[in-house]
Amino acid sequence: MNNLLIGDCRNILPTLETKSVQCVVTSPPYYNLRDYGVTSQIGQEATYQEYIENIVDVFREVKRVLKDDGTVWLNLGDSYAGSGQGGNLSKNKKLKSMTPLKRTPLAGLKKKDLIGIPWRVAFALQEDGWYLRQDIIWHKPNVMPEAVKDRCTKSHEYIFLLSKHKNYYFDAEAIKEPVVSIKGNNKIFRNGGVYTKGQSYFNSKKIEAETHGNKPNESGKRNKRDVWIIPTHPYKGAHFAAFPLGLVIPCVLAGSREGDVILDPFFGSGTVAEAAALLNRNWLGIDINPDYEPLYKQRLALFA
Repeated sequence: MNNLLIGDCRNILPTLETKSVQCVVTSPPYYNLRDYGVTSQIGQEATYQEYIENIVDVFREVKRVLKDDGTVWLNLGDSYAGSGQGGNLSKNKKLKSMTPLKRTPLAGLKKKDLIGIPWRVAFALQEDGWYLRQDIIWHKPNVMPEAVKDRCTKSHEYIFLLSKHKNYYFDAEAIKEPVVSIKGNNKIFRNGGVYTKGQSYFNSKKIEAETHGNKPNESGKRNKRDVWIIPTHPYKGAHFAAFPLGLVIPCVLAGSREGDVILDPFFGSGTVAEAAALLNRNWLGIDINPDYEPLYKQRLALFA
């Protein structure tokens, strides 16, 4: 454990022990967005249907290595058909092969159509047997501006929570968030729920018994909501698509216990490994590009 395996995850996953991983946190290459300069890479398929098929194939093997009560936290972004170039290039000279693509209209889609890749993948995984438990919105308040005049600037991506079975390990207590109320009183609402009986409570320091079963929240915390406001924090010198540590930590906390194994089959610069190390978990990574190996070692040097 605590190791990066270099190669295509479609070849490496079958070599891993069955039911050896508690939690998977990962972000596959987005469809038709970047060329990482590696032969047979996922994301460069001729059609989005082929891309989805490849992702489903990967997660069939993920299901095998995942424990029965394990979870998958899958981050995916969307893309447009025939909309020109993508986002920023990496500043890492070792990864100079990573180039933007000139996208052309895809079969069955019109130029400028939003492809809907995240939901197409989620539904395909659901049809393949996964439990699609939740869609989480990652809202990026510091998103880069887009040169568009006929739609809003996109500032969110999806994280899908998937499980093998209807019952699975989920530590809701570990990721509870502070209660926020209009009055600033974190004990007004039960579990952070909204009190809906008009505005009468503003005029009283006490909550009357007639609150539809609600009672004061003494903990000051509530169940985590499904919109996560987390700024992007690109890892300096790493590839452009690194998701921030703040996005990974709640997934690891909710989906695993100390000592469990966290897997990322699309490892990149090692954000999942850093989160696992910080939270006393073990980790295993897979990546097709050997140029990322020195990056993760540098990133985890503090934990050696």
